[in-house]
Amino acid sequence: MELQEIVEAALAEDVGSGDATTLATVDADAMARATITQKAPGVIFGRDAAILTFSMLDGGVRGEKIGPEGVWQEAGTGVLSVTCSARALLTGERVALNLLQRLSGVATLTARYVREVEGTGVQILDTRKTTPGMRTLEKAAVRAGGATNHRTGLYDAILIKENHIAAAGGVQAAIERARSAYPDLPLEVECRNPEEIAQALAAGAPRLLLDNMNPDQLRAAVAQVAGAATLEASGGITLETVRDHAVEGLNFISVGALTHSAPALDLSLILEPLP
Repeated sequence: MELQEIVEAALAEDVGSGDATTLATVDADAMARATITQKAPGVIFGRDAAILTFSMLDGGVRGEKIGPEGVWQEAGTGVLSVTCSARALLTGERVALNLLQRLSGVATLTARYVREVEGTGVQILDTRKTTPGMRTLEKAAVRAGGATNHRTGLYDAILIKENHIAAAGGVQAAIERARSAYPDLPLEVECRNPEEIAQALAAGAPRLLLDNMNPDQLRAAVAQVAGAATLEASGGITLETVRDHAVEGLNFISVGALTHSAPALDLSLILEPLP
């Protein structure tokens, strides 16, 4: 979904037939400036979405980005200044902040994970556990936080999981059918134990998803694979344990929490009436 569609839908949901409070209390020709500031440390992402929100309510909006995106900043740092109709600022405030806080929250949590594995050579990946309709924006926020995107959806890579294997009649059958149907797509197979790793390697899987393994099991898997496949770990890996799971020889760690559990970054919007 494109950014404009997302913002339009969010405004329609919030504004409905009109912002009754603002229409009743604020003159149509009143102008104002709004300043958005970080109230917590983190990484800002999503200012284009905020500016677009206000511009859909006032075509003459002037937005000034303060400081960079994708960089860790401390509480009290300015984020965005917007000048336009006071009505537009008041009506768009919640939608703009919802988008900016959500996306900045994803970027901030991602940056925390990336910081934890710094120096290990392991890359942090996101997953498809995104907010419906927000995947493109949330994956962009993951990149802003310093991590790498996994597949975008079900169409741009093959990821064979245990239920696919059961339905296809085994690991080898699943891989052969996938390669026959989509020979140009990247292919990965989920493995939960040494037996499944051996089956996937025997069938020629180029990449393995090591599911719900502890650090010792991951080390054993690295030794078993011996460089024959790219390795990704996933499943229950938290900010507190990600460093322990980033064992030597592992290539990736995928973390669903980056998008399904990221807390919103706390921001404030202060409005200043203009003469």
